[in-house]
Amino acid sequence: MTDWNNKVKRLLKSELVRRGISNSDLATMLEQIGIDETKSSIDSKISRGTFSASFFFQCLTVIGCEKIEIDPDGYRDENQLLIAAEPQVDYNLKK
Repeated sequence: MTDWNNKVKRLLKSELVRRGISNSDLATMLEQIGIDETKSSIDSKISRGTFSASFFFQCLTVIGCEKIEIDPDGYRDENQLLIAAEPQVDYNLKK
């Protein structure tokens, strides 16, 4: 059986890591577009993997993810990671 919550959680976390964005940074970025989330609330949502599609799209938008590629066969294999990324994009990592 596929664990959809785990897949979407891993997808979001991978995009945050890829860009060097912490959950604290994400809270600040969301606040800049009028979304009131704390680091703790983001930690909880991502940890559980139970967040709304709206929250997911808000996060992807503020971190600059403009395209999502999802393996069409990924729903069959619960161990396969779905990937959200823009191909051939140079990421600006925080140092």
